[in-house]
Amino acid sequence: MDMTVTEDILYVGVNDHDVDLFEGQYVVPLGMAYNSYFIKDAKTAVMDTVDGRFGDEWLKNIEAVSGGRAPDYLVIHHMEPDHSACIAKALSVWTDTTVVSSAQAFKYMEQFFGASIAPKRLVVKEGDVLDLGKHKLTFVAAPMVHWPEVMVSYDSTDKVLFSADGFGKFGANDVEDPEGWGCEARRYYIGIVGKYGAQTQALLKKAAGLDIQTVCPLHGPILKGEAIAHAIEKYLIWSSYSVESEGVCIAYTSVYGNTKAAALLLKEELLKRGCPKVAIADLARDDMPETVEDAFRYGKLVLATTTYNADIFPFMRTFIHNLTERTYRNRTVGIIENGTWCPTAAKVIKGLFEGSQGITFAEPVVTVKSALNDESRAQIAALADALK
Repeated sequence: MDMTVTEDILYVGVNDHDVDLFEGQYVVPLGMAYNSYFIKDAKTAVMDTVDGRFGDEWLKNIEAVSGGRAPDYLVIHHMEPDHSACIAKALSVWTDTTVVSSAQAFKYMEQFFGASIAPKRLVVKEGDVLDLGKHKLTFVAAPMVHWPEVMVSYDSTDKVLFSADGFGKFGANDVEDPEGWGCEARRYYIGIVGKYGAQTQALLKKAAGLDIQTVCPLHGPILKGEAIAHAIEKYLIWSSYSVESEGVCIAYTSVYGNTKAAALLLKEELLKRGCPKVAIADLARDDMPETVEDAFRYGKLVLATTTYNADIFPFMRTFIHNLTERTYRNRTVGIIENGTWCPTAAKVIKGLFEGSQGITFAEPVVTVKSALNDESRAQIAALADALK
């Protein structure tokens, strides 16, 4: 791949095609990129490291663009191990390199690598400038996007924002994503950063005052031109928990197929009524993070589940927790409950959303007693009318 970002900024990251689950939970069929950058100047700087399995490849990439010269600075924006795991390995080779990071990041660095790590260090805070010669990096604090120590930096010479995990996406950079940037960027943002919408909005406000021509994230492709405007537009929607697209997400669990039949009937009724999009998922079998993504993307959500041990089916409880912990709000939620002798799922579901803002429950609540009958079919039709 082309390693040139600008004349003086080069890409030295790596692509991971072996990862099965990113962060132990996210399916990444297109792999993953761990981005790192090298700045050529009177003083040279490496921007972040990579996942620990790729340390040798990363060091070779840097050697290829540096002429074998150790960098003057290693800048660490974020201490999550997919970006920081190679700090100790690098410093065992670059014995005179100064590590640049926030005070809190150095604390985490010591937790990962021990107190003796980075004997030469430069602590930076918001507004501090690292002068490399022609290039000057200004640091901007980005707490909780999505760890508390995170900083981003802006090169005023080439007008490049090094955005840490901001504007990242799932997928290796040497694999073409048939769906473009948006889908896997959305799943990445909602899954990893989604809880911290207010903090993301605060960072977007800071970035709005900068002339940004290139965005260099720690995951995914480098963004330029119209791609930056598109990404900012999406981040403004996602971080404000606004509805992105018109449609309905139906998430169901089913033991013997009767609740599934109810969910499929609702999908059919919605499409008959002209609903522009119905996304449906079996929470026990389909990719749950993708269903979480759909729940945030669309303005209406239907939860269909069996009553289970006087509660709800475990996959449904997990799914709702995934929503509420990411500040799910300002949505309409429909409910289909099933129970043979004592259906209580609707009551449980409503209780799980008690702490969520702006949740409106659609009427009617559909109650299936064991299997669909004329009464529950009529309720599903009425719910489709309410949601269309």
